[in-house]
Amino acid sequence: MSQTDDKVRGSGNEAVGNVKQAVGNATGNENMEAEGKAQEVKGEAQNALGHAKEAIGNAAEAVGNAVKGSGH
Repeated sequence: MSQTDDKVRGSGNEAVGNVKQAVGNATGNENMEAEGKAQEVKGEAQNALGHAKEAIGNAAEAVGNAVKGSGH
């Protein structure tokens, strides 16, 4: 999965998780509230993974550019 896919899915899971938490809280449904929190945490992890992939890609690109610039 690409970094963009991870970020998009992560943001979606965070948003849905927040809605589930709010609905669970408003209705007194502790299971839904807990499910929402779990989904939010999953989304945060996916988002972090996407950012990590992006940072690795940027670092690899910088190394490649440095190698090209040094004449090797």
